[in-house]
Parts: sequence; C-alpha cells; structure tokens
Amino acid sequence: MSLTFAVGDVHGCLAQLQMMLRRIDSFGSGSVIFLGDYVDRGPHSQGVVDTLMAGPSSLSWKWIALKGNHEDMMVGAQDGSYDEGWWLANGGTETLRSYGGFIPTTHLKWASSLPLIHHDEHRIFVHAGVKEGVYFEDQTPEDLLWTRFTAADSDEFWGKHLVHGHTPSPSNPKTIGNRTNVDSACVFDGRLSCAVFDDDLPGGPIDFIEVKV
Repeated sequence: MSLTFAVGDVHGCLAQLQMMLRRIDSFGSGSVIFLGDYVDRGPHSQGVVDTLMAGPSSLSWKWIALKGNHEDMMVGAQDGSYDEGWWLANGGTETLRSYGGFIPTTHLKWASSLPLIHHDEHRIFVHAGVKEGVYFEDQTPEDLLWTRFTAADSDEFWGKHLVHGHTPSPSNPKTIGNRTNVDSACVFDGRLSCAVFDDDLPGGPIDFIEVKV
C-alpha cells in the first residue's frame, strides 16, 4: 500500500514538526505533502525551514512543500512587494527573531519557488483552498493562498478530494464531504496534525496522526 501524508500548518513549531516526522518515518516509505505556513508566529521558523530544505533522510520518501500565505508575505516583505509592517504584525517579528534579524537569500529563494498546488490521481493539495465557480486552470495565487472555507463548505472539486490548511480550528483535522482541513492551530495549542491517504483509494483520509508538545 502506497501512502501520502499531508501535514498541516507548522508556523515555527519545530519540536512538533520533528515529532511528526518521526511518526511518519515509522511507516517506512511514501510521500509527504507539507501544506504551507512554515514560518511566522511560532519561535523556530528558521529551524523549520532548515528541516524542510534539507529534505528526507531516506530515498524511500518524497517530500513536497507547498507555499503558504505566510511564506508569500515573508518574501514580499523582504523584496518590497508587500508592506513589511503588515508581515511583522502577522508573525513576522517572531520569524526575524528566529533568524537573528536577517533571513538568508537561499531561504527566501526557496520560499519564493515553492509550488502553490499539488495533485495526484484522487486528490488536490493546496495551502488555503480553491475558489468555487472558477475553472481549475483559472485559480489565482490569491485563491490558493487566502481562500477561507466555512466549517460546512464542500464541493465537487473537479472529481477529487481537496486537502488544505490555512483555516485553524481546535476541531481539526476534519473531513467535510469532499474536503479535509488539516490545520489544527498548532501555534496556538501545540497540536500538529497530519492526514493519511491511501494512494489507491479515492476520497478522504484513512487516518489522522496528531502530535502535541
């Protein structure tokens, strides 16, 4: 059985990420999709980015890190595309502190180059969501990085199951119809979540993994 693991928003919570990766590694092989928002708010953004940039320790694993709106804000604040004060007020202060006041160019280039979306035979993985009523190919970066679903929202999603983070809730991870939200608000209550999918089966997750510090 081939498995895919979708990890929710980390937000600088390095200890939880390390715990989650140990749990995932115990399965032996598979794909890991990180759903974005690795930086800001939590204390160890640099450590989280270092970990993801280093990649898996075994060729048995494939890692795919998607861009979140906080990576987009961080890069934009550094290159002048966005107002730096906006980023700092939304967790950027903690990120700068973790880097000792200076974010290396290599980290900014990595964050800038992250893909916005990943899909396989049965599922679509994205940071925030998709805009309903818009063709798949017409989804904009803003749609994929900033969409907010209500707790009851679901749709057909082009015949696939949608997997996302971005909208935190203590009731997550949760599957509603054709949609699974994996953002369990780790930076607020210390609980990081992951959804586990059987690559051969359509639909929602077969299990969830949770770690807490």
